[in-house]
Amino acid sequence: MANISATDVAKLRKMTGAGMMDCKNALTEADGNFDTAIDLLRKKGQKVAGNRADREATEGAVIAELSADKKTAVITVLNCETDFVAKNDDFVKFAKEIAAIATSPKVNSLDELKVAELNGKSIESEVINQTGVIGEKIDLSYFDKIQAAQVSGYIHIGNKLATIVGFSKNINETSAREIAMQIAAMNPVAVDEKDVPKDVIEKEIEIGKDQAIQEGKTVEMAEKIAVGKLQKFYKESTLLNQQFIKDNKITVKEFLKSVDTEITVTEFRRYSLA
Repeated sequence: MANISATDVAKLRKMTGAGMMDCKNALTEADGNFDTAIDLLRKKGQKVAGNRADREATEGAVIAELSADKKTAVITVLNCETDFVAKNDDFVKFAKEIAAIATSPKVNSLDELKVAELNGKSIESEVINQTGVIGEKIDLSYFDKIQAAQVSGYIHIGNKLATIVGFSKNINETSAREIAMQIAAMNPVAVDEKDVPKDVIEKEIEIGKDQAIQEGKTVEMAEKIAVGKLQKFYKESTLLNQQFIKDNKITVKEFLKSVDTEITVTEFRRYSLA
């Protein structure tokens, strides 16, 4: 049987991130062979993942990442079970490594991201490995991507909320980031009035009519009131028509026009764990 030194254990721990005792036991079982020990740790990760399949992984890190040319932006979500793990530097680093790979032109879906390579292994297998290392269920649960002439992104403190946004042409990074922060703070439902889904409009009209009728208004009057409330909804809930959070005397659309008269937002995404 090989003599397992503290140096060997520390080396395996650095390679895998697993606990000291887990590394020592794996090396002992592998008779000092590092490759075999790593495989044993991975198998442990698979076993732990299976045992925790019914656990809720509702904490985690929401990451917004941009491609080097600022034309592609992604949001990825790596979930875990506890806030303690979600705040761990190594966990957040792992989540960011995944997001960086997600900006690749070859990745256009969550399934494609899971089979993409990280450290010579598929991301899916690396997630399983981290489940064994950390001892909690880890799950790569969300991926979305946008492409535009220029993109920006924002991650709120704590990595619980992130946004990405695309623009019709180049814009300075400060202004672009302010729009990404606007989306985080104000949670718009669409870019502009024309982009609001039909079912959302119908629901808002129905709510407005019901409220007016309960106040004693006639059906005809209630319909007019509902249309008025819908206009208020557009102002509060569509990005370009919202008050700009940095200057509530102007709308987001007016702010963008002050930057460049021809620029607009093409699309955005917002994801929150809260």
